[in-house]
Amino acid sequence: MWAGNSCRSQMAEGWARHLGGDRIEVQSAGVEAHGLNPRAVQVMREVGIDISHHRSKLIDPEFLEQADYVITLCGDANDRCPVTPPHVKRLHWGFPDPAKATGSEEEILNQFRQVRDAIGARIRSFLDDELS
Repeated sequence: MWAGNSCRSQMAEGWARHLGGDRIEVQSAGVEAHGLNPRAVQVMREVGIDISHHRSKLIDPEFLEQADYVITLCGDANDRCPVTPPHVKRLHWGFPDPAKATGSEEEILNQFRQVRDAIGARIRSFLDDELS
């Protein structure tokens, strides 16, 4: 679950679906919906994960009630996330927002790639630790 639900959360959902397969059900959501960032789509496609069909969405209280984990990826989301039910394990993994990167297009894309790879590594570790 993430604040704007347009970039980091979408990459995380893509990684989790790709790496977790049918072992998990995953859904990204935010306290705001900002649309899907096209650079996030582009860099995920580079690693063979298609998130072009994802959509930015708000938190679904029913899904939240059924969740085992809520994971925030930015400080704003961590601060603004609604109270989670007592049975839900809440984790915060802070990653920089690549949508705020500046420079040439290649420099910006490299920021997206770095965040993509860091999120992928964290998801892989989480799945190994929590679902093994």
